[in-house]
Amino acid sequence: MLRKIITAVLILFCFILQTTVFRSLDFGGIIPNLMVILTSSFGFMRGEREGLLIGFFCGLLCDIFSGDMLGFYAMVLMYLGFLNGKFNQIFYPEDIKLPLALIVVSDFTYGIVCYVLLFLLRGKFDFLSYVAGIILPEAIYTIVVTFVLYPIVLKINERLEAREKRSAQIFV
Repeated sequence: MLRKIITAVLILFCFILQTTVFRSLDFGGIIPNLMVILTSSFGFMRGEREGLLIGFFCGLLCDIFSGDMLGFYAMVLMYLGFLNGKFNQIFYPEDIKLPLALIVVSDFTYGIVCYVLLFLLRGKFDFLSYVAGIILPEAIYTIVVTFVLYPIVLKINERLEAREKRSAQIFV
């Protein structure tokens, strides 16, 4: 139960941080995607199911407050969380290279999916301009923020896991 509460608070905190603080710290209208960082992190730290659920709730929050279609961002982030969960077996907490690579790939994938489904299907064919002006700068900004946010999420997850282990040993 504590994990669910802390995860919900973390999702809300990251969403509020993304929509308020980073809106004032934007670079040419580009802000880091904290929802992708959170979804990817929980995916490869906790597995497919957890990544899928975190992605759904992060995306649903984005849909409710900024999306034109309810469920679009929830679907995209659900898939990203699920796919990142596939890497749970090779995840090592002390190695930051895999999380950074997965978060960058997730952010690029997120940007390309959003381009294809939101712009390309509406007849906006300037893909290279979108990559150079939106996807690449957002990925760079997201990776810079990942260096700060990921260790915090990792530490929270480690403490929750340690607490869960202690409480499980009590019942054995």
